[in-house]
This record gives sequence, C-alpha cells and structure tokens, in this order.
Amino acid sequence: MVRVSIVTSNMGVGRLRNLLRKMHETLIQNPKSEALEVGKAPFQVIRRIRGAILDGTFKPGDRLLESDLGERFKVSRSPVREALLALENEGTAIMIPYKGAIVKPLSPEEVLDIGELRLAVIALVAEPAHHRLSPADFELLYGLAKQITAANSAREHFECDRRFWDILFEKARRPVLWEMFTRLDDRMTRYYPLFQKLFPTPEIRPRQREVLIELYRNGKIGEAVGAFGKLYREVVDQFIDHLSIRDGSSGSPR
Repeated sequence: MVRVSIVTSNMGVGRLRNLLRKMHETLIQNPKSEALEVGKAPFQVIRRIRGAILDGTFKPGDRLLESDLGERFKVSRSPVREALLALENEGTAIMIPYKGAIVKPLSPEEVLDIGELRLAVIALVAEPAHHRLSPADFELLYGLAKQITAANSAREHFECDRRFWDILFEKARRPVLWEMFTRLDDRMTRYYPLFQKLFPTPEIRPRQREVLIELYRNGKIGEAVGAFGKLYREVVDQFIDHLSIRDGSSGSPR
C-alpha cells in the first residue's frame, strides 16, 4: 500500500511508530490545548502571538512577558497566561521558572521529527482523499501550491499552506489525523520565517506541492507522495544543516 511504503522506506517502521505514539500521547495528555473557543480572549492571544512569530516580531528565544503582551493586545494577564500555557503545551513556547515564557528556540532534532511526522500523516491521507477530489478541487489545490511558492511573507506561506492541507484532509475524512497535523503545523510556526530566509525568492524555492498535484491529479498517488517526500526532505535537510552550523554542531540528527 502507498501509505506504508512511502514513509517506512526512509525512517523505519519502529521510528515511525515511536513518533506517532509520542504524538498520540501528547493529544491525550493535552486534550483541551486546541479546544479554546475561537471567540475567547486566550484564543485570540494565541492567534496574535503566532502571527507575530510569523511576522518576525517575536523570534525564537525572545521573551514573552505577560505584562507586555497584555498591553500589546489590550487584554488582562489572565487570558495571556492561559494562552502561554497552551503555547507551551503545543511546543511553541517554554515556561522558565522565575523568568516567564520564551519563544522556543529552533533545533535540528525538532525539525527532523516534525518533518517525518508530517510526511507520515500526509501519506496516510493521500489515497482516501484522492477518490473524493473533483477537478475543481485539483485546480484550487494547484493554485494554492503556486501561491505558496510565490509567497512574499511567512504569514502568507503559513495561511496558504494550512488551506492547502485543509482541503486534502477534509476530503480524506480523517479528523484525528487532521488534528495531529494542525498541532504539528502550529508547532512549526517558528520555522516559517527561516524558510523565507533560506529560500528568499520564488525562483529558488522547492515546488513540492506543485509536483504533488501534477502527479496526483493523474492518479499517480504513490509517485506523487514519493516525489513530494523527496523534495520535502531536501528542505528539512537544509534546515538541519543551517541550524547545526548555527549551533556549532559537528553532526546532525539524521
């Protein structure tokens, strides 16, 4: 089956199972971290902090002071505190005793784990989604893929990418996998500005989503997922190399 061979050939069945188990345990331990109602103040604070991370206002390692955030977003400290705890649960922030919260620094190990998990979940929805996609859906997906490649900002990239995968997961009718994927994507928010730095112009950006749809719409599901995975891993490798050099690491987690 496509869903197994595409992923396990590169990461191993045991490693895949361990990563998925850890993700499942996180979902069980923090069942309410994604349940904040859209209209409530903590959710709005989370959304605005995430937007500030995408815009580069808050960078990895920056402090997230409750008082400053409350003043910036015109809310009391209570929803700010609740928002920071939710961000810590998802892996976007770290709470440091007696110092408060910071934006979690980037790491080669984290980007590798997130990348492998994203590929695993995408492989699981590729086949069931394909049977329910209409020609109009494929056109919309291809347009979004091109928009992602041409995105002028990390925020635009993030928003278009979320919409792209939302369509595929909705067609697959796998809500638990979508929940896992969005949690990973939220945690990956901190890496979108780095993507813009490493690939500053559309001409040098990888086109993995465009390649995926070009093959996918012709029924070549396994080939499409494999081609996407190859290009995606190349991006992850560049992230790892950049972060390893920055940290002065002599090796990588690969």
